[in-house]
Amino acid sequence: MNSLWNILLATTLFLLLPLHTLASPASDDQPIARYSKGHTCLACVAVVSVIEQLTQVHNSTVEASMERLCSYLPEKLFLKTTCYLVIRMFGPDIIKLGTFRSDSDLLSAKGCPWVKVWPLARFLKSLSEGILPTNDQTWYLDSLFYVGICALELWEQVMLWSSQVLMNPPSAFQGERQKHHHVQHEGGRKACGAALVTGQFEAWKFTLEKARQIVKKSPTPKYSRSSSDVCSLPFLAKICQRIKSTIKNSVPFKDVDSDKYSVFPTLRGYHWRGRDCNDRNKMAYPGRRPDNWDVHEDSNCNGIWGVDPKDGIPYEKKFCEGSQPRGIIFLGDSAGAHFHISPEWITASQMSLKSFIDLPTALTNELDWPQLSGATGFLDSISGIKENSIYRQLRKRNHCNHRDYQNISRNGASSRNLEKFLETLSRNQLLDHPAIVIYAMIGNDVCNGKADPVPEMTTPAKLYSSIMQTLKYLNSHLPNGSHVILYGLPDGTFLWDNLHDRYYPLGQLNKDVTYAHFYSFLNCLQVSPCHSWMTSNKTLRTLTSERAKQLSNTLKKIATSQKFTNFDLFYMDFDFHEVTEEWRKRGGQPWQLIEPVDGFHPNEVASLLLADRFWKKVQLQWPQVLGKENPFNSQIEQVFGDQGGH
Repeated sequence: MNSLWNILLATTLFLLLPLHTLASPASDDQPIARYSKGHTCLACVAVVSVIEQLTQVHNSTVEASMERLCSYLPEKLFLKTTCYLVIRMFGPDIIKLGTFRSDSDLLSAKGCPWVKVWPLARFLKSLSEGILPTNDQTWYLDSLFYVGICALELWEQVMLWSSQVLMNPPSAFQGERQKHHHVQHEGGRKACGAALVTGQFEAWKFTLEKARQIVKKSPTPKYSRSSSDVCSLPFLAKICQRIKSTIKNSVPFKDVDSDKYSVFPTLRGYHWRGRDCNDRNKMAYPGRRPDNWDVHEDSNCNGIWGVDPKDGIPYEKKFCEGSQPRGIIFLGDSAGAHFHISPEWITASQMSLKSFIDLPTALTNELDWPQLSGATGFLDSISGIKENSIYRQLRKRNHCNHRDYQNISRNGASSRNLEKFLETLSRNQLLDHPAIVIYAMIGNDVCNGKADPVPEMTTPAKLYSSIMQTLKYLNSHLPNGSHVILYGLPDGTFLWDNLHDRYYPLGQLNKDVTYAHFYSFLNCLQVSPCHSWMTSNKTLRTLTSERAKQLSNTLKKIATSQKFTNFDLFYMDFDFHEVTEEWRKRGGQPWQLIEPVDGFHPNEVASLLLADRFWKKVQLQWPQVLGKENPFNSQIEQVFGDQGGH
């Protein structure tokens, strides 16, 4: 039960702890779990605005819209149950927030022009003028955090009771437990517990009744307004420490043998690195050279093992010897991790029961989707295009490369903080195959959310120092015969040029909020992932692109002048223009290549097009990097099928 409970609670905290830095540059000296009033304000505006738009779309009351929103959430991880309990406790406060409308005097508000179309307008205006709310206004900010903290404790209590029931159900419920695993909501009910949620599994009623009694009998928890760190709560301290370590170091939360590979998909599991085939043997993991040709068991997790009964030759030796196996290791930021927030999550007119199906997975992956990324994605694209990730193309070229991928990317990563989690790279110089390492910190060295972003940008001299330190580390850890490719920075003026006059998802219903408004709002609160490109200030955008070009030239200089013992070094431009032209030829528009919710990251289509462009350039210029095409691929498929999948 402890294992299940830890994973459930970890899911909650994985959402709450890093939320404010998920798509933003991480400051070197800023604790990862520290909230800012700007991020709290942003979250508040988004939630209240969605509820208001649901009210408009369905011509319903605010209370009904809150219940509708809860009904859309999945049962998994108790998201729906907790949502209902939260609105029962805090619904009146949310209604008050929603009724705080903008007045005519705010239509010309300066600094935060987005406030004219949002609830909480007076609150946002005060922020735009650099004035924190005082006296009667403090309840807006404090109550939102208060609601969040109370919701967290409530979620903890619900999951605790539920995990106890699930792991030790009364004997009368044993048979039903195997038949039913979800709770169905009866629309329109306004009470919580059994009166709100009904299900065929009676133990769930017991769980919800316990939760209702907790809410009814326990005094409302009160926390200091001076602290916004959920980890200061005693019952969360220990697990917070583990989760902070997982986020900071980019290692699996669940890893029994501590070999940096996991059998669990999220929480930095096999969505990020190849799935472990034996989590109780640290000498069995993806990417290693086979132990005794894997006669008795699969030591490198590529699904190829045993002996061919026809000739007595080990399959690993027959199919993989001399095929030059290699893996891919991606060192990146949120773009490399494929940061993605579904527009359906904030678009009232598109919300349905299907909208939030993947929310639990997203939360436990820090809102990243590495399993669909252009670098290490192994799942079929949900965008419908035919291009594959670099890993899938490497595996297609040689099936012996199966599962040999590592996505060591982190939201907010840059050349300045890579050293803090670079050591989580898993490669043994003596035991493992060579690797293709792609360094792609494409944004955060020039991007930040500061009011004056220029002083925070990385200089060419600092980049040179950081990259040389990284390359020396790689040389001491990569097996001989590896390859390292330094990826340049893009020209981010693309963002403003193609998005500024288009409607943002939350502005599509009433045609009132453009990306220009959205960018200005983020900059006002100083929570923008890239103030210097996401701005109406053309001079600043141009200056940022110039700095990005300087940094790219620095990377190119290093690649052409430095030599290392264990790997060859190459440089490749990040030419987004080529990708947009390819997309135009297919009938698409450039703005369709950017994530719609954050208005910053390349989306799945763009990532896969970039991966395809990358592959073709390497294949043309440095074919030795990719290794041989394995002539035994078809035989591997005949004997081992999908090689155990991913």
